[in-house]
Amino acid sequence: MDPQEIERLEQMLGHTFSDQSLLKKALTHASLADHRLDSNERLEFLGDAILGMVVCEELFRKFDQELEGELTKIKSTVVSRHTCAEVGDKLGLVQFIRLGKGMANREDLPGSVVAAMFESLIGALFLDGGIDLARKFILGELAERIEHAAQSGHQSNFKSVLQQSAQQLLDAIPQYVVLDEQGPDHAKCFEVCVEMNGQRFGSSWGPSKKQAEQQAALNALFELDIVYQGDDDHIHVRDIEGIAARQQAKALEN
Repeated sequence: MDPQEIERLEQMLGHTFSDQSLLKKALTHASLADHRLDSNERLEFLGDAILGMVVCEELFRKFDQELEGELTKIKSTVVSRHTCAEVGDKLGLVQFIRLGKGMANREDLPGSVVAAMFESLIGALFLDGGIDLARKFILGELAERIEHAAQSGHQSNFKSVLQQSAQQLLDAIPQYVVLDEQGPDHAKCFEVCVEMNGQRFGSSWGPSKKQAEQQAALNALFELDIVYQGDDDHIHVRDIEGIAARQQAKALEN
């Protein structure tokens, strides 16, 4: 790599390497290396572990009311090969990768090669600048994807969103009340509503109590203006911590 290429990549990564051999190794595909130890495979291994750790830490801190299973779903989406390849493409990493003659056509590179390069660069950043630098880079690229993955998961977990929001904003725990049930035993339908602090929210019918509860939770979230439907037809959750902070500030003013 010539000095100008290195400088461009360092500007993109937001870090000037003390050990530029790490950067060069992170860009070297096994097809070019004389020995696989000289390729980016070991850095990819390290970067993959650091990526997982940083994302898990962020999910643990950001979604403190979610259970392990839900956090695992979000993490799996965010650290997937597909996501890493998309981020690598967005950054334009293909232009920097060093390939052997048999893989000279960069336009047809498999996504797995780009994903591996993204992870190897994370490993190189960690070794050269430490965990804080690696974390800053990872979250800078993945914060929006984390939020999107979490909100996509909320499409079928409105009860969890309501539980978290109600505790933070209302100091209340949602109660689900069965108002009615109809139909034969093998095909019953249930009408359920949410009740909090003596207030009942709009009810919903469902072919099971669980499904009716999810829809009733969504009704309550809309009535409380905690969620809204975006142009993409997804249900988006507002900044709960921001709402809580504004409520607290308003209460202090009064």
